[in-house]
This record gives sequence, C-alpha cells and structure tokens, in this order.
Amino acid sequence: MSVSIASLSESLPQFIEQQQPSAVAVLVDNHTARYCYPLVKPLLPKHTLIRIPAGEGHKHLATCETIWGALTKASFDRHGLVLNLGGGVIGDMGGFCAATYKRGIAFAQLPTTLLSQVDASVGGKLGIDFQGLKNHIGVFQLPNAVLIDTAFLGTLPERELRSGFAEVIKHCLIADADEWARLRRYDLEDLDWNRTVAHSVAIKERVVAQDPTEKGLRKILNFGHTLGHAVETHFLARPKGRLLHGEAIAAGMVMEAYLSLQLGLIDESLLEQIEEYLFAVYGRVALKTEDTEPILVNTLQDKKNRAGQVRMALIDGPGQCAYDIPVTKTLMRQALDYYRG
Repeated sequence: MSVSIASLSESLPQFIEQQQPSAVAVLVDNHTARYCYPLVKPLLPKHTLIRIPAGEGHKHLATCETIWGALTKASFDRHGLVLNLGGGVIGDMGGFCAATYKRGIAFAQLPTTLLSQVDASVGGKLGIDFQGLKNHIGVFQLPNAVLIDTAFLGTLPERELRSGFAEVIKHCLIADADEWARLRRYDLEDLDWNRTVAHSVAIKERVVAQDPTEKGLRKILNFGHTLGHAVETHFLARPKGRLLHGEAIAAGMVMEAYLSLQLGLIDESLLEQIEEYLFAVYGRVALKTEDTEPILVNTLQDKKNRAGQVRMALIDGPGQCAYDIPVTKTLMRQALDYYRG
C-alpha cells in the first residue's frame, strides 16, 4: 500500500496510469458529490459514478447491494478500479464492496475528511455496521493506494474537522509524548494540516506494518474506542442526537484515561491534562444515568474481547500504550460515572 500526501492533480492521474484499470468507478455520497467530485472529475478518464446517501446510518448491507449492483450493471471485471471519494463511511464501505466484488478488485482511498485522512483510510480495515453494531461485518484488505490531499479539509464544517482531530490526539497519546505536549499549545484553527496529517499517518503506518491484522500491537490504535464505540453505538438509534465518531472517541479517551489511572498505569497529572484538553475541545457528551447499562452491554460486542471478557488498550504513560488489559463492568461503570462528573 502506498500513501501519498500531495495534490490530487499530481497523484491521481499518475496512480491511474500505473494501475491501467479496465474500468473506473467513483463512489461518492451526497456531500462529496457536491463539494469534492467536481475537483476530481477533470482528473479522471471515463468512469462510472456511484452515489449513495451520506452518513453512518446508511453504512449497511442494503447500501452495499446498491454499490455491487452498480458495478455489475457497468460490467466491471476483476481488473476494474474503485475510487472511494469521501470520509470514513465511504472508505470503509467502498473498500469492503471492492474487496468482496468478484472476490476482490482494486480500490484506492481518496479521503476527504480529517478523520479519514489520519485514521480510517490507512490500515486496511473495511466494513459495515450490522444490526446496530458498528463495523460488525468486515475484512482486512489494504487499498492499492491512499491519496491524501489536505485541500479537501477546507470543504468541511468545523464540527467534522473537530471530530477527526480526536484521532490525531489519540495517536499522540499512544505513541508520541513530545507531540502531545506540542499539540496542547495550539488551537484547532492554527494547526499546519500537512504536518499534522503526515505525523498521524506515519504513526498508524508504523503500527499497522508490524501487525496488519490486529493480533497484538495494532490494538493500541483502539485507545478510547471500547467505551467510545459503545457510546457512539448507543447514540446511533437517536437520529437527532447522533454523535460524530470523534466526539464519541473523545469521551471514550477521557473514560479510558480514568481507567488507566485506576489500574495504576498513569498518574493523576496526565489524566488531568487529557481531561482538561478534551473537555476544552469537545465539551461533555450528555450521558444520563439510564444510559450506563445499555452502553455497558455494547462493550460486550467489542472486537478486542476474548471469551466474554472486555479487554482494552489503555495508556501507560505519555506516548505509551498497553493492550489486552481486562476491565471489569464495575470499573467501566465507575468510568461512566466519572465522565458524567
């Protein structure tokens, strides 16, 4: 897998020329069709445009059938190429559909959100939600290329940009103490996005290269995600109150940093740093007491679990992370109570 951080006007035509596909499809949603596709269309040969509804609520098998059906209707053979132009939902689902169509055709990620540029597009995790459970069905399959152009970040609402920033924070907390110290000195609007994206991508690439299918080390990339995903899943059923991924992960990082303290992995000063910074950037998710048990039930579906035991990736110092740490329901309940304040 090659990752390029450059203008698409340079990287995309060159990639297509190298690939020599028999046909090209571009997968977009309502938003990227309007704001991003017009910037990409002039760079492409003749192609099939596949348009799906935007949002996590459409990341399911029925939408996959639409994508597979469009590829079939266009008579795509196994030498075709799918370009996934969008955020994490487009990349996860488009990659999954490409990886399973005729047992696998080439695909490239063209991430347009900060979340997808620093996290979702890199590493080859593909999948869809199933029966209300996030990323429950999927495969590991590396894309043929990830072509990142930070110019797309200018098309994002501020809330989407902030959502993606949670994964930047996570990468610093688990793997780069110096960058965590530097990051806390900046406001979101003052960051150099080329530098920030490249730093996060480098961390994720390094981890994934050592553990492509998440048997061990790669689990550190899930810091904040056990309780974060459980919270995100809980809110999926609330169309008007739905959380963005990064908002839920920010909440998860506060709770899991609290667990790191309770298990003796970090000191109180680091928890205070994390808590102060994340609450300043994201505020506090309005979790009610009655949300606790449904959220705890969701943690039982986490993919890091083993034999019914919830296991987490928890930081064990600035820029360090441990994994496969068993955490009891009692401790998780305490973490939710702590987060509520």
